[in-house]
Amino acid sequence: MPATILVTGASKGIGLAVTTILLRKFKANVVALSRTKTPEILALASESNSLVVLEGDVTDDAAVARAIDQATSTFNGLDGIVLNAATLAPLCRIGDDTPLENWKTHFDVNFFSLIVALKHSLPALRKSALGGRVVFVSSGAAVKGTAGWGPYNASKAAMNSLCRTLAEEEPDVISVALRPGMVQTDMQAALRQDGAKHMNAQDHQTFVAAHADGKLLDAHDPGHVIASLALNADKILSGNFLSWDSPDCANYRSTA
Repeated sequence: MPATILVTGASKGIGLAVTTILLRKFKANVVALSRTKTPEILALASESNSLVVLEGDVTDDAAVARAIDQATSTFNGLDGIVLNAATLAPLCRIGDDTPLENWKTHFDVNFFSLIVALKHSLPALRKSALGGRVVFVSSGAAVKGTAGWGPYNASKAAMNSLCRTLAEEEPDVISVALRPGMVQTDMQAALRQDGAKHMNAQDHQTFVAAHADGKLLDAHDPGHVIASLALNADKILSGNFLSWDSPDCANYRSTA
């Protein structure tokens, strides 16, 4: 039986790449949850009966529950989840006048939604005949602490901590947090456009130069690692925070 994977934030960027690779290369079943149905995700759905596309916000407990139920009812189970949905906003400084409510909204998306997804999916992941797996799409920001990214830095650090804890509490479910690198996405465009007002000039220039020099990754490069891990991550990796291009991920990168 094909594996069944839930992907959040699946309509564009890394999430869309992961969904595409799961369907086309690995022949998996995918339930894609995202706030909007883009033309790209709808085109994928039109070519494959193995993709269910659902519109919903990851902060909506009922929407997440429906997605898990859809996976188990349509494909008779759930074998992995890719927790990719995230926001960068607000870019701000700790000591500026950004309302605390904006930080809380950020954490609702980037952290508390993870707990919601895990609470709903763990019963099915524990039953998976293939061994349940969770891939957290993290960031180097979890350990770097870039100025102007306070909420994002903190939420990704909390994500990594949650991954470590999940590995301890659920030894039969393999959990990995992955740094995807600097990828050509809408988030990178937002950083180039709006980051200068909040970031240190040198940090901002790093992102501008990476784009100008053609050094941003195609989403399919780390996307392949994420898709591979969601299906086949080895137990020895559980609880770890890995970079997509690290030696530990060599067997999960595309050889094409």
